[in-house]
Amino acid sequence: MSEGQMIQETPLPRTRESLTRDLREIGIMPGMTVIVHSSLRSLGWVSGGPVAVVQALLDVVTPEGTLVMPTQTGGYSNPASWQNPPVPKEWWPIIYQTMPAFDPLVTPTEYMGKIVEVFRTWPGALRSSHPIVSFAAWGQHAEYIIKEHALEYGLGEGSPLARIYDLDGWVLMLGTGYDTNTSLHLAEYRAPEPIEVVLGSPISENGMRVWKLYQDIEIDTDNFPEIGAEFEQTGQVKIGQVGSATTRFFRQRAAVDFALQWFTSRRSR
Repeated sequence: MSEGQMIQETPLPRTRESLTRDLREIGIMPGMTVIVHSSLRSLGWVSGGPVAVVQALLDVVTPEGTLVMPTQTGGYSNPASWQNPPVPKEWWPIIYQTMPAFDPLVTPTEYMGKIVEVFRTWPGALRSSHPIVSFAAWGQHAEYIIKEHALEYGLGEGSPLARIYDLDGWVLMLGTGYDTNTSLHLAEYRAPEPIEVVLGSPISENGMRVWKLYQDIEIDTDNFPEIGAEFEQTGQVKIGQVGSATTRFFRQRAAVDFALQWFTSRRSR
């Protein structure tokens, strides 16, 4: 959708104040821990763009709460596994030797959207150090959530997702589908018999740039829309409008526990 089309389809400009009202109406309250998945275009035309959206989100959670967003960088991975698009095999050694080490302060996000990229550098926001599946957090529990993000099994028990689960946090899907719901990966790790894989990324270790190999599991979002649709049938998802965006808001723990049962029942077959 072009900006002109967006203007035509937006009755009035979305603003920091109007988005704040909508976010409160969907159920976000001060002091909550909320992980956000977002689409800026879905909101309609916003006065101030992604900056106004981040301001509205911070206004509703307040400093007593915590805002979290995935800040992933899938390109900081083994080029041998790249598919969309692949790169020539003769390039691989050059990439292994020259790709800069992941740096939480300067490495930009990839395909995460403008809201996430603004939030990543927001004053007071902290970012975890995982080279592929990092998270940024702001607020009361930010350090607790991102501080000890494990390199191995990056979306498992040593991840910010597990810390949000411990805090009984919430998920806000701001104009996005369940395929973006990163929290469901935590259920993949907790389900029996995951498929083990070895990943590789450039990181800084003892002040030196190294290409590091580490253990993880094979993850897949293909089933997430089906899981999400079935989870909605339990009545635990509040659906409303924030700006023009169809928005879903629910407890992360409830969604992870539901997905765990879903994965477990199918793997046991």
